[in-house]
Amino acid sequence: MCGRFYVDEGTAREIERVIRGVDLQLQKMRTGDIYPSQSAGILACRSRQKNPLLAGPAAEKSPALELTEMHWGFPQYQKKGLLINARAETALERKTFRESVLHRRCVIPARHFYEWDSDKNKVTFFREARPVLFMAGFYNRFQNEERFIILTTQANAAVSPVHNRMPLVLDEGELKDWVYDDKFTEYALHKTSTELLREQEYEQQSLFLT
Repeated sequence: MCGRFYVDEGTAREIERVIRGVDLQLQKMRTGDIYPSQSAGILACRSRQKNPLLAGPAAEKSPALELTEMHWGFPQYQKKGLLINARAETALERKTFRESVLHRRCVIPARHFYEWDSDKNKVTFFREARPVLFMAGFYNRFQNEERFIILTTQANAAVSPVHNRMPLVLDEGELKDWVYDDKFTEYALHKTSTELLREQEYEQQSLFLT
C-alpha cells in the first residue's frame, strides 16, 4: 500500500523538465510529507479543447497535463476513515472505482514514498538517480471537491521484503498514455512497476554505530 509520500521543491522542477507543455503552477505544489486527507499536487487533464475550424483527429489539441491540487482519499459512506489506495488488478471490478478509473485518471508525483517493516522501522523507496517518481491514480468529486486515490500493485523485489503491495509506478514515457489513452489502461493496471531503491532508518543507524 502507500500511506505516506514526500514531495520536495525539486519535484516540480523535474516535472517541468520531463513533461513538455505541462501547465505547471509551482504555488500549488505542496512540499514535505503528504498524509491521507491532506492536499497534494497531482497531474491531470479534465477537458480536451477542440478547434472548431478543424474536423477529425486534427480538431484536438495536443494532450497537455496540468498540475492541480486535490485532497488524498475517498470518503467511506457510513464508515469512518478514507479509502486511500485501490488494488490495480481489481479496480475496474469495483463499483466505487470503475467510472473514475475509466474516465478520471491522474498521476501523483513524489520524491519518494514510505512503508514500515514488521519492526515498525520506516523504509523509504525511491527511483535511482531520479528526483521524482510518478504514481498512477484516479480521482472523483465529493461534496464540491475533487479527491484522489493511489493505485497499488503486487510488490516487486525492492518492496516485497517490507510489504506485499506498492504504488503502481509509471515510467516517464507513460504519463500522458495513462491519463489520455483508454486502450493503455488495461495494460497499465497489470504492469510490473519499475525497480526502486530503498533506505531504512534503522539500518542506517546501525551502520553508523559500527
